[in-house]
Amino acid sequence: MKKNWMKIAVAGALLTSGSLVPGTALAGDNGPNGPGYTGTETIMNGRLHNYDEMVSFLEKLEQRSEALDLEIYGESVQGRDLYLAKFGTMDEDKPTILFLTQQHGNETLTTEGALEVIKYLSSNGKNVQDIIENVNVLIAPRLNVDGAEGDVNFSLDDYVSGTHTRYNANGVDLNRDHVDRNQPETKALHENVLQKYSPDYMIDLHHQGARTTLGETDELVSGSILYPTNSEVAPEVREQSKKLGSVVYHAIDSKGYGLLSKYVGGTAPTISRNGLAVEYGISTLLLEMRGMADHYREDYVLGQKSNGYLIQQAVTAMKATLNALADGSIDSADTSFWDTLPESSYNAE
Repeated sequence: MKKNWMKIAVAGALLTSGSLVPGTALAGDNGPNGPGYTGTETIMNGRLHNYDEMVSFLEKLEQRSEALDLEIYGESVQGRDLYLAKFGTMDEDKPTILFLTQQHGNETLTTEGALEVIKYLSSNGKNVQDIIENVNVLIAPRLNVDGAEGDVNFSLDDYVSGTHTRYNANGVDLNRDHVDRNQPETKALHENVLQKYSPDYMIDLHHQGARTTLGETDELVSGSILYPTNSEVAPEVREQSKKLGSVVYHAIDSKGYGLLSKYVGGTAPTISRNGLAVEYGISTLLLEMRGMADHYREDYVLGQKSNGYLIQQAVTAMKATLNALADGSIDSADTSFWDTLPESSYNAE
């Protein structure tokens, strides 16, 4: 049931400029883990890029940037094109990283962060040139384009705002389809991105519930991270994944607007974090961010005031990773923090 006190707005200022949502607070103004959560925050999903706005944003950037190569690598169930933003020379002797967002259509702010990074890499700054000259960058913003539009073959009446869903149009969780690849979205990702470009690294960006805590404390976290845990993952692949996690953890921790826990995740190869590491030898990292745009569980949905700092958290993670790959510092990243990083818990009350 939808609670009467939840104020739902499906229209509002759009993110067509690619900048952070106007009027949102960064977590530095609210403590290390961002704005507090009461469950009464205003939801304004109309401020997120819808599909057409995202495509327009990407196409305009490609028109004015020589660095950006925009590729369509497949179609969704409902016939929407799937876009891949590419930067760099794609030389095999350079590290290649894939940033993948919105396998789940209700996990939206990861894509907003990815669009910020695409805009950044389309500029001409020296740091950008260093990245593009030394790293092959692939960004797949929004794999589940139908679920993000709510254009699915099942009802969303039980959802808080009825705008976004975890599943694709066929009601399938795409992040459980990385072995069978029965869905067109995952099939296209594997055949036309993973197998074509052979990434060395991948960060898979997601969202978790709004009340995830640091261990058994009452302290809310802004996100959680985890490396591949399937037993078939090669030790060197897992170790590089842990180093990738170290880069992300320390970058977010140093900014003051993030607090991360160790995600408690499964070992199934159907999950991209595990399956891609096993099948392709990709060093993967899961980055879960706080709250979702929509869900049938009200305690998973996060209000508008948290959007700004969560978008910035995704941007920080991606930029830090690109810099570490460009200068080679990822190879000396300290992974010992994993031994003491508290696991996620959840306060559903």
